[in-house]
Amino acid sequence: MGKITFMGAGSTVFAKNVIGDSMMTDALRDFEYALYDIDADRLEESYAMVCALNKNVNEGRATVSKYLGVENRKDALRGADFVVDAIQVGLYEPCTVTDFEIPKKYGLRQTIADTLGIGGIFRALRTIPVLEDFANDMQQVCPRAWFLNYTNPMAMLAGYMQRYTGVKTVGLCHSVQVCSSGILKKLGMWDEIKHPIREKIAGINHMAWLLEIEDADGNDLYPEIRRRAINVLEHPEDYPDNKDLVRYEYIRRFGYYCTESSEHNAEYNNLFIKSKYPELIERYRIPLDEYPRRCVNQINKWNSERENYVNGNVTHTRSREYASRIMESMVTDTPYKIGGNVINNGLITNLVPDACVEVPCLVGKLGIQPTVVGALPPQLAAMNMTNINPQLLTIEAAVTKKKDAIYQAAMLDPHTSSELSIDDIVALCDDLIEAHKGWLPEYH
Repeated sequence: MGKITFMGAGSTVFAKNVIGDSMMTDALRDFEYALYDIDADRLEESYAMVCALNKNVNEGRATVSKYLGVENRKDALRGADFVVDAIQVGLYEPCTVTDFEIPKKYGLRQTIADTLGIGGIFRALRTIPVLEDFANDMQQVCPRAWFLNYTNPMAMLAGYMQRYTGVKTVGLCHSVQVCSSGILKKLGMWDEIKHPIREKIAGINHMAWLLEIEDADGNDLYPEIRRRAINVLEHPEDYPDNKDLVRYEYIRRFGYYCTESSEHNAEYNNLFIKSKYPELIERYRIPLDEYPRRCVNQINKWNSERENYVNGNVTHTRSREYASRIMESMVTDTPYKIGGNVINNGLITNLVPDACVEVPCLVGKLGIQPTVVGALPPQLAAMNMTNINPQLLTIEAAVTKKKDAIYQAAMLDPHTSSELSIDDIVALCDDLIEAHKGWLPEYH
């Protein structure tokens, strides 16, 4: 029997997916499932849910334990084979609200703010110190465990863990799995082609590129994808429900589609959210303040559905999340392919070595083995580098505790720097540092 520790187990719905998936996997059914959180109420709710899952889909074969608070963290981690990370430091209130409202005072608008931009930078700065504590504990009580990170900002957090700790880490996202099927369905091609499709995806998290896509007979699907995507851009009135216009503009101007949604990618560059061109918001159907809306809706949905998760009637169907399949592959040595976030070190030859990149990886008994991709088309590498630069500087700030590195990360962030002056960027950073007191270490 092995052990899986879930950090941030109060994320009940996500915990259900990962743990439910694992309990429906023969190789993982007898494991101990250790739930860790710092919120007593949410931990109790997740514990009740997982115990019900264990009974309903796993014949009670697993051992379920719970650990509340920092003082019990080492016990939660002790002897773990796998550690799944799904924490949100500072939650929606106060920290996410702060990440949106203070930049608005400077005229800086955001959509999601969890991956890049000023919101992504500060989310990383308050999360990396917590991951440092996790890593120190893991090296003492479960030094051989794999750390499966789902927390955003992915590239900054996974990049920090892989470069500055001894913990075996891979960053996991949902967007690679649904990239090809998503665009084919939106463009009405899914039922017209012969399956299974073949795809090649590489780049960075939330901006990995669909480099190649073919049907089962080897026919290149990109020419038709490009034709239909451009037709949507030129005749948007015929497609009122299609919200993917930013990524279709990527296809038109840069030649390729990317993994994460248009509302995310709208704020990863200097092209779409511009106070000088407010008409672009409507033209590209960009949902400003989207993440706060989602948070409020998720909180309301959870409040209305809580009883369904904790009253013992919960059941599960195995999801497409990578976590259980990675753990199954490592335990059984059954090969499995993922899109994983790992340190570059030459995997993508025209991105810098320290970048955290998202590339195809083979999983098995030996762990995560990334594949060499080679060079991206130069325009795609250039777009990725505009994101990698602030990512690396944010990690530098978290490690050195230097304010200048925070300022530099923000000054090189493409959206922030396209809207604000240097003086305003520095002032905004100072305001956010002050507002996040108690959630950040001291910077000098």
